[in-house]
Amino acid sequence: MFTIGEFSKLCCISARMLRHYDSIGLLHPAATGTDNGYRYYHASQAKTLHTIEKLKAYGFTLSEIKVLLELPEDALCIQIRLQHQKIKDQIHSLNSILRQMEQDLSLPKEETAMKQNQYHVITMDTPPQNVFGIRRTINIDADSIHHLFANLHQEMNARGLKPAGAFQLIYLNEEFSHENVDVEAQVPVNSTHPDVHTLPPTLCAAVTHYGSHEHLHQAYDAVLNWLAEHPEYQISGPSIERFIKDEHSASDESELETGVLFPLVKIK
Repeated sequence: MFTIGEFSKLCCISARMLRHYDSIGLLHPAATGTDNGYRYYHASQAKTLHTIEKLKAYGFTLSEIKVLLELPEDALCIQIRLQHQKIKDQIHSLNSILRQMEQDLSLPKEETAMKQNQYHVITMDTPPQNVFGIRRTINIDADSIHHLFANLHQEMNARGLKPAGAFQLIYLNEEFSHENVDVEAQVPVNSTHPDVHTLPPTLCAAVTHYGSHEHLHQAYDAVLNWLAEHPEYQISGPSIERFIKDEHSASDESELETGVLFPLVKIK
């Protein structure tokens, strides 16, 4: 048996933290002196302590760790795999933020202003279209969107349908959210099928974004500014991202072309 001080030194953790783990029921001493109240630890508890510290480093909270310690090994591995994917997603998001920060810091203010003003918003009448689509609730990230369109291709093949135009993504939520977004992946088709429906002709505000989708928000900003300058128009339906030139037809990200469309109604 080891005193709390000895156990602290041998395990490279502060005695204060050991007392905290004891107080929250995460790691109790093997014994407590009845006469002096001293905490004593067994050598076998070092393994549990190292597991706690490892799970902390993985990003789990102490309350989560308390539950994880009760799991069998295979169930614990599942939770670690889920945390692994969560951290990968966070790294991807942080890398995107870092790239944006580096780009903003490297651009002179005049060049940044020019970049923000490169969009030409137009009004256009979209003709009626026969489309096939699948509707899902997803997270808005590249992997989820790729998976959605892969499913769309599978469903089209199962019905013998062929694309007759650009694929597009319709955002059906009343308010935007990165999580649990109601979207429909669509593509125009020439064939008839019970699952094919017709989109009516629609007046839209439209702008084309060239390049990486990482900066697609700038196209949305352009539509926002255009609407502020044209109060005679009002948004009347869900936004559309139309992949005019997607990753399958572009040799690199700089060649991507994405249309951003908002259905309109003229109110004046």
